[in-house]
Parts: sequence; C-alpha cells; structure tokens
Amino acid sequence: MRLEALDGGDAGAVSAALEAALDGTRPLALGFTPGAGDVVPEGTAAVIATSGSTGVPKRVVLSAAALRASAAATAQRIGSGQWLLALSAGYVAGLQVLVRAHLAGTEPALLEGRFTPASFVAAGDGLGPGPRYTSLVPAQLATLLDAAGDPDVRRVLGSFEAVLIGGQALPPALRERAADLGVRIVRTYGSSETAGGCVYDGVPLDGVRVAAVDGEIRLSGPTLADGYLRDDELTARTFVADATGARWYRTGDAGTVADGRVAVTGRIDNVIVSGGVNVSLDRVERAVRTVPGLEGAVVVAVDDARWGQGSAIVAARAADPAAPAASGPVARGALLAAARDRVADEVGAAARPGRLLLLDELPLLSSGKPDRRAIAALAAAHAVADTSPGG
Repeated sequence: MRLEALDGGDAGAVSAALEAALDGTRPLALGFTPGAGDVVPEGTAAVIATSGSTGVPKRVVLSAAALRASAAATAQRIGSGQWLLALSAGYVAGLQVLVRAHLAGTEPALLEGRFTPASFVAAGDGLGPGPRYTSLVPAQLATLLDAAGDPDVRRVLGSFEAVLIGGQALPPALRERAADLGVRIVRTYGSSETAGGCVYDGVPLDGVRVAAVDGEIRLSGPTLADGYLRDDELTARTFVADATGARWYRTGDAGTVADGRVAVTGRIDNVIVSGGVNVSLDRVERAVRTVPGLEGAVVVAVDDARWGQGSAIVAARAADPAAPAASGPVARGALLAAARDRVADEVGAAARPGRLLLLDELPLLSSGKPDRRAIAALAAAHAVADTSPGG
C-alpha cells in the first residue's frame, strides 16, 4: 500500500484523514515524504518519523489495530469523552488524541497557533459538556502552572478528568504544583513503537505485558508497532520473540518491574529526552569537542526543572589565562555560547547544553578514560548549587 504524506502540524487535515487510516485503507506518512519504495502492508494506519532512542530518525509502522487497541485500553483505564489536542498530530501522542476522540465519537478541540495559556484556554472553552481529557508534555504543563494566577487558566486546567503527561520525565515538584491546584495528572510511559503511552502511573494498560530483561524494560501486547519502514535489521534487533513466539519491544530504558509496576531509571544508551525530543549526548559531545578549548570535554545529563532533562559540559580548566577554557565568568560564558551555537548547527536547537563546568582536572578511570559517573555527580552537584538560595 502507498502512503499519503500529511503535515503533522495540520491537525485538521490529519483528523479528516483519520477514518480512512483507521480502516487501513489509506495509510498516512507523518513527518516525512515517502519515496517510491516506501510501501506498507495492508492494515497499516500510519508511519511516523521519530528520533527514537538513538536520536537518529526512524520511521515506525503502526497498524490500525495497534492504534485502536491503545485508544481502547486508554478509555478503559481513564474513561472516554472529548479530547483537546495541544500536541502536534505528527507525534504519536498527538495522533492518539485524535484516535481516542474518533473512537469516542466526539470532535476533538484543536489548539490554534502556538501553545500559550491563552490558546489553551480558548481551545478548552471550545469543548462541550461531559468528560474531557488532554495530553501534554511537562514543559507545557509548567507553562500553564506558571500562568495559574489567571482564573481562566485554573478553570480550564482543572476541568479535565485527566491530563496525560508523557514524552519525558515529570519532575516531582511539577506534579505537586499540579496536585495543589486539583489537576489530575496521569504519567504515561511508552513510545511510537508502542502506539503511544501503554503504562499509566507505572501500571500497564490492559493487554500490555512488561518485563525487565538484564535491566532493560521490555513491552509486549496488541499496541506494538509492526517495525521500522525499510529497516529489517533494526526491526529484528528491536522487536524480539520469546520462547512462546510473543513479540517484545526492547525499549532501551533501564528499569525494574516489581509487583506489576514499572519503574524507569534512565536510558541504557546515552540519550536523554529534553522537552519531548530525544537527544544523543554522544552527538552533542562530538559537536562540543570541535570548539577550541573544549577538545577533551565530556557532556553529561542533568535534571532540568522545565524540560525534564538537559545536558552540561564538563571540561578541564586551561592553565593559560588567555586560553579559551580559562576560568572567569566572561571566558566561560563565551565558551558556553560557542558550544551551544555549534551544537544547534550540528545536532539541533533542543540539544544545546545549558551549563559549562570547568574543573582543574577531569576525574579519570584507571584506564585513563574520563570517569563519567564521577563527572555526572559533579555536574549534578554544581547544578544544585546554582539553584540553591544565595547560589
């Protein structure tokens, strides 16, 4: 079957094409322009371009059955009703908002223009009576909570039966602020490869199976993608069968499963999720090391109150006061600015490091390689000091 390319930013067009896509008769290409050889099997609803766990673009093939199974399981867990779309329909979380509304027989409210508290209120006021739901990333939730002094923002945000939050880790402080306003937050865990969130508040949706194999979270069930378009090798590595023949998705996330609850502790690979965008720290580090004075720098993940995760550059301070990596706020600021510009050019704006820490020397392992665990601890401590009172 041939794919029909649609702009995921045009939610109205995606919504209008959804019925045929869910019938498996007109599959959609979201986030890329399909080539002549991009043919998908019958029953495919959409192929979504995603940065994936490696930060390298992949094209995930989702069947109509997988999207329907995910939406049905969500309705069974949190209820069914009207949905407000505040995310791009080109991402699986946004697409699923449209699918859930379609299967509920309701018309989704589409947020117009850029996401702001005012545009969110306007879209929310467009919903009719009855249960209402929405899906956000933590940065959007933070924007709304920062504007919660406006009674209209509080009114609309508090009107939802559930606000699904996914795409990245939800800072506990952000969840507490939402709870203080009576906002019902549901943390979701999943990816394009699972047709969106399939674990809610640590508990798998009905039909979803979870396991931890050698410290890696794996997921199975009716919401799994068929694989990656025209990449059989990656599909075989990522979707594996157990002894019974059941397919499992290797998430690449480190974590545990205890008493049926999933706890994700981080990435097995060196990738963070910043503002809902997957960022390969290896690629960031390679770009940073092309900046004079940062040739031996190490890039590590740090917590970020707004974006969930960010990155910090840690480098040895130059002995020569005239060198680029010399100490001093002016030199350090210029060096960080140069590194951010280089990363934006080579990796993307969302990947720009937020901090630069200069040390007398980098901690090393006995092998002579940087001790990344020790460096990460120093960067985390430095970040806490930067945000502490008087710091």
